[in-house]
Amino acid sequence: MNIAALLLRMAGWSVDISVPDYKKCIICVAPHTSNWDFILGKLAYASVGRKAGFLMKEAWFVWPLGCFFRAIGGIAVPKKRGAKLTEYIIERFQSSDHMQLAVTPEGTRSRVTQWRTGFLRIAEGAGVPVVLGAIDAATRSIIIRREFKPTGDVDADMRAIKDYYRQFTGIKPEKFTAEY
Repeated sequence: MNIAALLLRMAGWSVDISVPDYKKCIICVAPHTSNWDFILGKLAYASVGRKAGFLMKEAWFVWPLGCFFRAIGGIAVPKKRGAKLTEYIIERFQSSDHMQLAVTPEGTRSRVTQWRTGFLRIAEGAGVPVVLGAIDAATRSIIIRREFKPTGDVDADMRAIKDYYRQFTGIKPEKFTAEY
């Protein structure tokens, strides 16, 4: 047992990661209602011997935190994002031999009904699978056991993804909704 698995076990969390260890993939993570989600997600993935990068708003990338976040796989997301960020991430996937990237489609820890769709565009553009990761506070479980293949119909894909996440409870449940 590694240190990440030990820390999660001591905190009372279980890990169920059964998707293949893809060389390249996007890990869609929800519910995202607390800063603890980041820590739990990183520990869970490390507990099974995997490493994933992540997207985080650029305001967190000030010295000395910026050095730390980049060292553990962080990619700063500018306040003004859009197609350039999507294209940049697609290019990084295409030029990398190994890249697993965690994204939170809610884009914030606040309650939102409009989830960001860039991860679907990135997955389709880079030709990589999306795996669905959940942090379920109700069962104290981190779960990654389902793969999602984007169809190109972003609205239908997002409905299907939100339908999947409805079964989970965030650390701060009042901040999570999978409404469409």
